[in-house]
Amino acid sequence: MSAAQGGHGDGAVAAADATGHDAAPERRPAGWWERVRAWPWWVHVLLVFAASRLLAGVVFVWTSTVQEANLWTDANPPYQEYVALMYDGGWYRQIAESGYPAELPRDAQGLVQQNPWAFFPLYPMLVRGLMALTGGSWVVVAPTVSLVLAAAAALVVHEVVRQGAPRAVAARPGLPLASVALVCAFPTAAVLQVAYTESAALLLVATSLLLIVRRQYGWAALAVVALGFTRAVALPMAVVVVVHAGVRWWRARRGEDTFGRRDGLGLAGLAVAAGVSGVAWPAVCGWATGVPDGYLQTQEAWRGIREVTPFYGWTYVPQFWFGDAGPWLVAAGAALVLAVLLVPAAWRVGPELHAWSAAYVLYIVAVIEPGSSLARFLLLAFPLAAVTAGVVTRPPWARRLWFGAVLVLMLGLQVLWIRQMWEFNPHGDWPP
Repeated sequence: MSAAQGGHGDGAVAAADATGHDAAPERRPAGWWERVRAWPWWVHVLLVFAASRLLAGVVFVWTSTVQEANLWTDANPPYQEYVALMYDGGWYRQIAESGYPAELPRDAQGLVQQNPWAFFPLYPMLVRGLMALTGGSWVVVAPTVSLVLAAAAALVVHEVVRQGAPRAVAARPGLPLASVALVCAFPTAAVLQVAYTESAALLLVATSLLLIVRRQYGWAALAVVALGFTRAVALPMAVVVVVHAGVRWWRARRGEDTFGRRDGLGLAGLAVAAGVSGVAWPAVCGWATGVPDGYLQTQEAWRGIREVTPFYGWTYVPQFWFGDAGPWLVAAGAALVLAVLLVPAAWRVGPELHAWSAAYVLYIVAVIEPGSSLARFLLLAFPLAAVTAGVVTRPPWARRLWFGAVLVLMLGLQVLWIRQMWEFNPHGDWPP
């Protein structure tokens, strides 16, 4: 019988081993890319994180070569000093080494001056404990703690996108890792390796959202309370809790979920924890200094106009920066934010992540005086990275082209941010 007439459907002649059995087809060795793709997800995340931090580290070193002597360092400081002492790092160091003052400092007119009470205690106290435990200095320990916390945050961001946005992940393969990459490439993500609280805050925000998605409300309450002593961003989490509860209740009414008494009590307790956490540090400041609104008076010391009124800063700061074009630029910025929050990719990220993005952006717009630090605050709206990566879902080549273009743009802006914002001009400058 000829080969073409044999019993093998493809007409191929099967090779036989010495026993007369068909030999297994020879496998091609996996290429390096296939081997890399087979690594665990957490290895991919840490590789992306490490590459981004290495790039930022190189730019910090490059920038330090042109840094003049200033309030915190000598000229051309080494990397560790540059990321540990500059700007708010000096305040956190003062807290770690000396604590908070018992009285608010005032000028001759009785106005409260800038002081450590504006800065929340969890990060500097954590660094202080590790300094005591290891004998290390602030310059060594503080940036190391930030880097470790940021690496943990990157892992949690991956998981909260994977578990909290299943529709988005189904529509855009690889979305969790793409989101991590865009978070790490965000222009102000350089602060994830300096002596600032962004690393701790990002970790706690992502952890709180992940625990809410997993319906582990008790643990979520602990994370939210810790967040309240890290940054003034705990209040928007109450909105997430309300949205999560509403979605569960609605789905339960339609027979798609359950919502029992225990769930209701857990969510009510979590909402209370978020509300209390949002005002806990100002209350501590008032109690410790004997000035009930001492925290607000301290915040006023950093403002051009001494008044903490929701949205008020947007009535005068844009005109200061841009003159008559200020209101138009504010309107354009608001339209862009609304577009990002309302595109189909935003609705696919899940109710919890969508609610956090909207509530947090609205919150910071309400409470801050818009300025050079606004871009840094936007880092905590990290679900918008998943929205951005998920805007284009198909065909695959278009998805990759879109992601690559956004990634390159973000990395370029991060280099620019370090060069322009982290280098301090002793003759007059704005904080990052």
